[in-house]
Amino acid sequence: MSTENTDNLENIETEVNNTENGNESVNNTELTVEEQLKEELNKEKDKFLRLFAEFENYKRRTSREKLEMLTTASEGVLSSLLPVLDDFDRALAQVEQSEAKEHLTGFSLISTKFNDILTSKGLEVVKIEKGDSFNADVAEAITQIPAGDDLKGKVVDVIEKGYKLGDKIIRFPKVVIGQ
Repeated sequence: MSTENTDNLENIETEVNNTENGNESVNNTELTVEEQLKEELNKEKDKFLRLFAEFENYKRRTSREKLEMLTTASEGVLSSLLPVLDDFDRALAQVEQSEAKEHLTGFSLISTKFNDILTSKGLEVVKIEKGDSFNADVAEAITQIPAGDDLKGKVVDVIEKGYKLGDKIIRFPKVVIGQ
């Protein structure tokens, strides 16, 4: 072969190599663009999922707040009716002790109906009786009186009933405890 042919052959090989290298660089650029697009897509998916989760949490929180608001919305009204309920209990006790037993039926019907309505709205009596151990989370101690060892730290008398609405105590029972 002649030198010219050898030089032409080398030039052709160099051009082919350069073309192949150029194609590789184009492929590398395309792959990086493709990878970039995949990364951007993954970032957008992640943003979307986070936003969706945040929105679901918002919906749950607001529905829980609405439910809580509905259950405690009547708390003010029920709290203001508690003295009336106490007066009914006192009036019933007085009528039972008096000689006018004919009025007892009317009072007891009204009292029962009133109690049933308040119970249907979620009002419950906080159950505490004489002899129960005193718990400051459930009752309010008005005073302490000297008592025997068997009543020390226990409820001696319940002065005023307590009431709760759902799980929340809206009026603590007032009690006397033994010392």
